[in-house]
Amino acid sequence: MSLYCKTFPGFIDMKIVIEDIPDDGLEIDLEEKIELEDVTLFSPVSGHLEINRTGNEVMVRGGLRARLGLRCSRCLKEFEGKIDVPVSVVYLPLADSTAGRHALRDDEMDTGFYRGEELDLEELAREQILLSIQMKSLCSESCKGLCPRCGADLNKEACGCVTKEIDPRLEVLKNFFEKRKE
Repeated sequence: MSLYCKTFPGFIDMKIVIEDIPDDGLEIDLEEKIELEDVTLFSPVSGHLEINRTGNEVMVRGGLRARLGLRCSRCLKEFEGKIDVPVSVVYLPLADSTAGRHALRDDEMDTGFYRGEELDLEELAREQILLSIQMKSLCSESCKGLCPRCGADLNKEACGCVTKEIDPRLEVLKNFFEKRKE
């Protein structure tokens, strides 16, 4: 773990005590190996974060970067992707009365909650990286994918499969316009 804080030299914990954030805020440069489920990171997560506090509200702004392993949604090939995530999150205390449940409105999508007296930067980094991964990653914009019939990788070879097949339920409509002209 490598974490550097300009305000507190020697600050090496990924958890920040909310009350210890000074009035002028914190600037943190981090480089941290983080474990993610179902995602392989090829590099530590690095970035710069500015943390400010107003009462119980904690604002975190900055950016995170990492290289990770992805699988193409079209051809299923594994490839290395780069993520550069802008971070802008407001953290509020999670009241014990809500028991961890709070429905987010659209205007609260950049809102997070902390429990206790600490903010976990590792959890913040994990969350931001997972949220930034595209649902359908592509190895390239021009990826042709796999043939739906034989499974051939169309980026490497053309297959002889007939691709213009009409859905049998719509077969009766095939000659609809020709019959209307007659």
